[in-house]
Amino acid sequence: MAHILPGAVIGRDCNICDHTFIENDVTVGDRVTIKCGVQLWDGTTVEDDVFIGPNATFTNDPFPRSKQYPTEFSRTVIKRGASIGANATILPGITIGERSMIGAGAVITRNVPPLAIVVGNPGRIVGYDGAQSKDAIPASIPEGVGGRTTHVAGVTLHRLPSAADMRGKLSFGEIQRQIPFSVNRFFLVYGVPGKEVRGEHAHYRCHQFLVCAHGTCSVMADDGTNRAEFLLDDPTIGVYLPPRVWGVQYKYSADAVLLVFASEYYDAADYIRNYSDFLTVIHGGEGL
Repeated sequence: MAHILPGAVIGRDCNICDHTFIENDVTVGDRVTIKCGVQLWDGTTVEDDVFIGPNATFTNDPFPRSKQYPTEFSRTVIKRGASIGANATILPGITIGERSMIGAGAVITRNVPPLAIVVGNPGRIVGYDGAQSKDAIPASIPEGVGGRTTHVAGVTLHRLPSAADMRGKLSFGEIQRQIPFSVNRFFLVYGVPGKEVRGEHAHYRCHQFLVCAHGTCSVMADDGTNRAEFLLDDPTIGVYLPPRVWGVQYKYSADAVLLVFASEYYDAADYIRNYSDFLTVIHGGEGL
């Protein structure tokens, strides 16, 4: 039997299984599945189409004491379409992003971005939903200088010119040739702990060209319908991200140095930093 307190709000077409407990200050959206042994405490919001596996554990107080209650409980939000595996533990105040996938037994200690696949204790991102493809294999780029299209709209992979002799190796690119736009800015990303994620935004106007000058990192690109992951493990490999493509960089090696060329000067207003806003821009309001 499920135990649901009277203040809870439960949406339509939900599947709430035995031995669940839902407190008063809880909102559950439509078409949500909550398997056996789950407790949803005050301060929890579960949006539409979420799956919560058996015995997943939610918390709402970072420093609990017996019969001592905070003025306000931490707010935990599970965004639309997310899935949480069996026995996962969600610390208080966490937001689980749209369509993300939390592995069985994972311990989630920080916010999870949209589409991320998270496993382990503490939870770490190991991939992105729908981003696995042959595009991630650098060998698929032609050996000669040039580029190739990908199934993510506008995103291209490039093999940059290079030369090598007994003095060492040299790789280069020319503006409006290998780099397909005029460059007004560049920046370097380095010293990133391997578990950290960078990017997580799109641009309205800015074009970008990414090269991992040293070490390795992965780039996930998403056009709102298709997504792919690209491994940058050689300074002769570049990936072009046009405007209105969601980009994420992660899986940095300890020695990684990511070089990014940009078509625009920095402008905070050019960034789309919320994935739901990005989908609205791309699809005119169409959701996940």
